[in-house]
Amino acid sequence: MDRDTWGSHYQYSYVINPVKFDPFPDVNDEANKDIVSVDSILPDDLLERILAYLPVASIFRAGCVCKRWNDIVTSKRFLWNFSDNVLSHKPWYFMFTSTDESFGYSYDPSLKKWYGIELPYFVTSNWFIASSFGLICLMNNDSRSELHVYNPITKCSKMLIEPSGVKVSDYSALAISVDKLSHNYNVSIVKSKQVPDNFYQWDLSIHVYNSETMMWVTLLSEVLNGWRAGDESVICDNVLYFLLYSTGGGMPDNRHGLIKYNLSSRSSHGLLMRNFIPAPCSLTCGRLMNLKEKLVMVGGIGKQDRSDIIKGIGIWVLNGTEWQEVARMPHKYFQGFGEFDDVFASSGTDDLIYIQSYGAPALLLFDINQKQWRWSQKCPVTKRFPLQLFTGFCYEPRLEVFP
Repeated sequence: MDRDTWGSHYQYSYVINPVKFDPFPDVNDEANKDIVSVDSILPDDLLERILAYLPVASIFRAGCVCKRWNDIVTSKRFLWNFSDNVLSHKPWYFMFTSTDESFGYSYDPSLKKWYGIELPYFVTSNWFIASSFGLICLMNNDSRSELHVYNPITKCSKMLIEPSGVKVSDYSALAISVDKLSHNYNVSIVKSKQVPDNFYQWDLSIHVYNSETMMWVTLLSEVLNGWRAGDESVICDNVLYFLLYSTGGGMPDNRHGLIKYNLSSRSSHGLLMRNFIPAPCSLTCGRLMNLKEKLVMVGGIGKQDRSDIIKGIGIWVLNGTEWQEVARMPHKYFQGFGEFDDVFASSGTDDLIYIQSYGAPALLLFDINQKQWRWSQKCPVTKRFPLQLFTGFCYEPRLEVFP
């Protein structure tokens, strides 16, 4: 999609190059006298069901076969029924291969293949990106006032109005949650801004956009002492979770914490810290994700004497207010990344978690249901210079969800 068509909503772009077929075999060809084109005898509904079993990436190729196939795979009925007719699609992972380009590669774990995919031309790896049920939300890192909701498979997009309140924040945490039945969605931004001349105190505010009302609402605004929010948040079962980071006064093993905020009942002003949940151990960093409406955190485990140095990676599930450890990365996989910084990229959905070092394109998968670790197929891109960085995000490849 070029820049001129970026603003159009609910549009699909297919390049149609019809292939000419002979409708009947040559009567003089004895070998082909019993061959009949299946496409010519199948009704649309049966052909639709057959096409629905194609992998997601093949749907677009099918639309280039002929006008009839293109009409089927772009029809509203096909798009809405697509997810019901196919086997479950595992979430994909988009990897940025450059810090200043929108192009990257998406990994399909079902077929173990990488596909070249381009995001909108202005999106780079330093944008804030959150995903839910086929949609991703994009927010620029400079003014943090430009927001888009986007389907990376169909390239449908919508630009959101700027939320009111704090125009510029020191830290912002972005999250999106899509209703699987109605396809309505909420976008949340947790903003933190330092109180002037007081690093210990931080203004925190929570802003939520609803796609039905197309309006932002500021749910909460208060001052935190000794803690600030960062860039990690996620919505699970209409509950907003975001990480807090100590700004002084806490012990070295208590540098991270979690806030649990119910978007339905909301919290009273001044009571936010009553929903504070300490980190399960000394963390170098934490990554939050929604796996089947359960909050999961992937964290770098710090050394006992040097909490800022990573010694391993753990995975925890939040049960109520208690963290339950479900896995630790085996040492051979930890070593397989080579040099591993104390911070790293990790995201996931459904039953699948992706973990990636910023310093290399190696991608590790963990199936939380089967408790299995495995490497992805080798990414088509290689590291070209020592300071080249890689990052990415997980998303569901869906055709039927629109911004």
